[in-house]
Amino acid sequence: MTTQRTARLAAVLALPVALALSGLTAAPALAGDKAYQINLKPLNNSGSQGTVMLSLNGNQLSVKIEADGLVPGQPHAQHLHGSTDGHDFQCPSASADTDGDGIINNTEATVHYGDINISLTTDGGTGPDSGLAVDRMPKADAQGHLSYERTIPVSQDVVEHIKDLHVVEHGIDPNGNKQYDFGAGKSELDPKLPQEATAPTNCGVVEGAAVGSIPVGGVETGGGSAESHEIPRALVGAGGLAFVAAAGAIVVGRRKRSTAAAEPAGRSAA
Repeated sequence: MTTQRTARLAAVLALPVALALSGLTAAPALAGDKAYQINLKPLNNSGSQGTVMLSLNGNQLSVKIEADGLVPGQPHAQHLHGSTDGHDFQCPSASADTDGDGIINNTEATVHYGDINISLTTDGGTGPDSGLAVDRMPKADAQGHLSYERTIPVSQDVVEHIKDLHVVEHGIDPNGNKQYDFGAGKSELDPKLPQEATAPTNCGVVEGAAVGSIPVGGVETGGGSAESHEIPRALVGAGGLAFVAAAGAIVVGRRKRSTAAAEPAGRSAA
């Protein structure tokens, strides 16, 4: 191999490596993204369950919810409950029914999952004062399925303590008539509303996270080592592809050099 050809090959190999390095320098912007999964589990024997995906990009919180087993055709108040001062709240168990009436009402449950931090409305305000804005809460369809998606600006406290917050959906149907009525009495939060409309139907806490990286095989849910199942974001995108291309080119170059070294001394390399 001539000196000139060797120089050309070195220049070709240097290009993708340089692109890879440029991708690595851009990584801090991506490293700020955080994604979390929450599995909603039933309360009050509602049978409702679902999955919540939370993702943070700076102070923008994107929320996606898919839930089933809800009261068909009815609005379901939903919120992020919990503390941003480090208090460890959790979802309540059946023992939270302290008055023994067979229903964990919101007042009994709040002791466990904390006050409303963000109201997950479909539009308008998202503060605690929108917690009972039933007209702006998503409705379940005729099969009791609910889909929700919204991006909300949040405070820095929420960004720093997102793992301490829990998603709770409300609305139960203990008498099975597929609507809210006053069979279980009035809501302790607003006597104009039935208890069925405000009692929690499910709750979920953050179970795992993919922070600054993309997990292999789906969102990490806390069942394994994040270090062994995640790809650094710096290796994703154009820079990352260049990095892979550079690695492949280096391997090919080594193979060519090995082949050349193995050729008979009297045979010239192409």
